[in-house]
Amino acid sequence: MPQLRSELLKQRTTRTTLTVMLWMFGLILLIVLLHAFGLSASTLRIARNQSKVYGWGTSIGALFAALLGALSVTGEVRTGTIRPTLLVTPNRTRVIVAKLGAAALAGLLVGVVAEALVSAIASAGLAARGIHIALGAGDFAQMIAGGAAAAALWAAIGTGIGAIVRNQVGAVVGLCVWLLLVDSILIGVVPNAAKFTPGASAGALAGMIQNAGSSSLLAPAVGAVLLILYATLAAGAGVLATERRDVA
Repeated sequence: MPQLRSELLKQRTTRTTLTVMLWMFGLILLIVLLHAFGLSASTLRIARNQSKVYGWGTSIGALFAALLGALSVTGEVRTGTIRPTLLVTPNRTRVIVAKLGAAALAGLLVGVVAEALVSAIASAGLAARGIHIALGAGDFAQMIAGGAAAAALWAAIGTGIGAIVRNQVGAVVGLCVWLLLVDSILIGVVPNAAKFTPGASAGALAGMIQNAGSSSLLAPAVGAVLLILYATLAAGAGVLATERRDVA
């Protein structure tokens, strides 16, 4: 618990967290407004297309939660502050587990904020154009709750990847490329297999994602199990990598 409190303090007080949140807000504002006002009214009146606009909250929330998780490790490696951290707590597994817990809690908050922002901005945009919102209260509830849970698990995945890669640029670029590019390509090329990816599993939890209709996603429970499995594998690999490698 002392180590977890230390990691939570780092999440609350470092400029990185604020910077990541500001970038997330800017990206959400840009993308959602482009879709809400750039697509034709006839396109946006279709419920499936509205889900894709709102579904950006899932991917963006997962991405920035994962970035926070990765940066919690790679930032300390880059600046060298990982050395005093491990001197104070020589048990490296305990350090990584604490980082995983702190990142998951931060990711939960990031997911809620991302989904709420997308919901507010997209709804305002559609209302301004006189377009009826086809989603119901249940859809919004699942989107926010499921998106928050998915972001928490993606934060754990990001932490594990950060512990494995250690290089900040490599971890950040890899996460961005996967969630914003590779997932979209896979869903377009091999949709039957792509629904099992970590990104699509997050979409299954939230009930929507920007690059696939809800009918092509897994059931929420299956998505949750898969995403927990991915997070466990990434976290386990991160712990092993930290235990077996020296800190420069």
